[in-house]
Amino acid sequence: MGKIANRYLEVLPFAIREEGFHSDRSSVSESIFALANEYMGVRGTFEEGVSSLDSLRGSYFNGIYDYALEPTPIHYKGIVQRTHFMVNAMDWLKVTLIINQEQIDLGKKAPHNFVRNLDLKSGLLTREFSYTLDNGKEVQLCFSRFLSMNHAHRGYQKISIRANQDAEVSLTFHLDSNVLMWKSDCYFTDQDHFDANKISGLGVKTLTTEGRVYSVMEIDSPYEYEFVHTNCEVKRLYHFHLKGNEQAVFTRYVVNNIAKQGEKTFGELKKEAIQELEQAVNEGYDLALTDNSLFWSRVFDQRDIEIFGDEVNQQGIRYTIFQLTQTYHGVDPSDNIGAKGLTGEAYSGHAFWDSETYCLPFYLFNEPEAARNLLLFRYHTLKQAKARAKDLDCEGACYPIATLNGEEGCNLWQHASTQFQPSTGVAYGIFHYVNVTKDIDFIFDYGMEMLLEITKFLLTRGQWNSRHTHFGFYGVMGPDEFQLMVNHNTYTNYMAKATFDYTLSLLNEFRTQEKIIKLCKRLEINEELITRIKEASAKMLILFDSTTNLFEQHLGFYDLPHIDPDSIPVTDFPLYSHWSYDRIYRNDLIKQPDVLMFMFLYSSRFSLVEKKANYDFYEPKTIHESSLSPSVHSIFASEIGYKQAALDFFGFATRMDLDDYNRNTNEGLHVTSIAASWMNIVYGFAGLRSDGEHLALNPHLPTYWQGYKFHLLYRNKRLVITINSAGVTIDSLDDKKVTIVIYGQNYEVGKHFVLPLQYEEE
Repeated sequence: MGKIANRYLEVLPFAIREEGFHSDRSSVSESIFALANEYMGVRGTFEEGVSSLDSLRGSYFNGIYDYALEPTPIHYKGIVQRTHFMVNAMDWLKVTLIINQEQIDLGKKAPHNFVRNLDLKSGLLTREFSYTLDNGKEVQLCFSRFLSMNHAHRGYQKISIRANQDAEVSLTFHLDSNVLMWKSDCYFTDQDHFDANKISGLGVKTLTTEGRVYSVMEIDSPYEYEFVHTNCEVKRLYHFHLKGNEQAVFTRYVVNNIAKQGEKTFGELKKEAIQELEQAVNEGYDLALTDNSLFWSRVFDQRDIEIFGDEVNQQGIRYTIFQLTQTYHGVDPSDNIGAKGLTGEAYSGHAFWDSETYCLPFYLFNEPEAARNLLLFRYHTLKQAKARAKDLDCEGACYPIATLNGEEGCNLWQHASTQFQPSTGVAYGIFHYVNVTKDIDFIFDYGMEMLLEITKFLLTRGQWNSRHTHFGFYGVMGPDEFQLMVNHNTYTNYMAKATFDYTLSLLNEFRTQEKIIKLCKRLEINEELITRIKEASAKMLILFDSTTNLFEQHLGFYDLPHIDPDSIPVTDFPLYSHWSYDRIYRNDLIKQPDVLMFMFLYSSRFSLVEKKANYDFYEPKTIHESSLSPSVHSIFASEIGYKQAALDFFGFATRMDLDDYNRNTNEGLHVTSIAASWMNIVYGFAGLRSDGEHLALNPHLPTYWQGYKFHLLYRNKRLVITINSAGVTIDSLDDKKVTIVIYGQNYEVGKHFVLPLQYEEE
């Protein structure tokens, strides 16, 4: 892998802790200590600000976005003219702290006894340190914050100040929407502000969309304040004398109320925000924190993965669970999961095909309603997907490669116009969700319409060869983004065929249902179209050689010039930054799993011999330039029996961001990629497979682990699965039995089930 941990955090079971101030890790820490609750997110920046250090003050709201101020000067049909992106919004944590006329700034002067701690059991982030003023006086400061997980609009901040001698203090609390996107542009205009009855507020609107944010705050303090309003900012200024060794404590309560599409007026947003703020203040900081602790207690009671004998990865997988839950837990079906979540501005806050292929399983087996809502985002943006298909001279619906609002947000034509992983990924996500949950109503109400529109798109984007002997896709890019404009990428062809077959099977099964009859009539699904789908599926070109058991990644892949990844100097990585763009496409190097990816998604359809043959052929060519890559390879290695390789790939999966393996955690967390670390344990070491008729397990125990335990919610039955030297134990809270395939045999698993381990070491 050639990737090395850059560790500076303490290894603790339920906390992320930084002992001592690591100024060279400032922006990395801002990502790692980020907080979110799906509705909003904040980077772990210093409330009081920091100069002379790399820093990105980031405050984001799910669904608050804007368009580029100027369109792209490209006028070819199908190429996006104007991108959109999540905007850096209201900075509701900002303060300015001046003591004895000296502004506290850790970028100018290093603190003493610095400790920063994120408690995974409560979501409370605290930062404590001592600071020596220019006049020699010592100040002890403590900053705390958390976001409510049960009342998503609410944020809390507490600041305590103590000096060893009398001091004059000036403390300003800001609500500031002058924050810069990509450190260059602000995308808000001032719409409203007020200060009355101890509450201050600010309402702002995005420049080109109807995105609206109204933030209100109340501060619990014994001191009087001065209110100031400037453009897109309100301030409360406190000036007071602090006696030596006395402590001043300020508690800020904030409610952020948003309207994604301008569906509420600023008056309505303001009224709702004030009412909720009053309730939050009445309940108090301590009760809100207790409520948060109860939320996280339930999360880990139901989702925890325990690893016995590996403290480092134990912390890593709990951090993964914490961040996945923070980022998304299905509160709003108009939300999706950006590649960086709500932790940074890289990838513009866009959701990709990762949502349905990498993220969905975590929610599917922990909170199925959240998985359902994740798919509903695609249903609610079906109109935009249909418009995108027309842009590409096709029928049906083409889901975008990158999006916040359902429109295509990527203006790189080689990705946006040739990659169809999102469309087949949505189809796969529907199949996977229904296969696991048996929620047939979802098919009737939402899924069938999406599948039919995706099928129409694939049918019109695919083509027959000149002799009309096979069907497939020309001029495409598969998951391996190092291969551009190829013909018959096997991932694309295979996933399209799977979409055709699944859609046809549902049509056949439910063709007499009134809802399906009406839907087919509305969408003009007739026998002639169904025949075309059947023919395209039957003649889909799948490049498989039964003598070698290999799938060719695309037509002509075997003839590409070969480059040994080990021959590339480490200083050349990442290749996008060090090789000319066209050079990347002229060889057989693979960025991330392509053939292996569809074999993972539809695992039950392939034999172990086929999996081994393709792993052995493609893995040596793969450089894992994508953070999505190693976990899938670890899962394959586990199944094939390459136990050490599985551990090697797993080695940085859970700690990709905690140890900054890719040296880009400063840009934001790899949220969709860390979902793969959950799969790495559950689908990898435990051998879970969920694409067959029954749930399947094929567990083994990694060499240096004493055991591990995880939770699954399957068919309304909560299972606790423990794997150790004593065997495989499955416990549940009730006697209701469920069929699970373990080591290839069907078992009726009830309240308590035990089976010996059945595997051989490599």
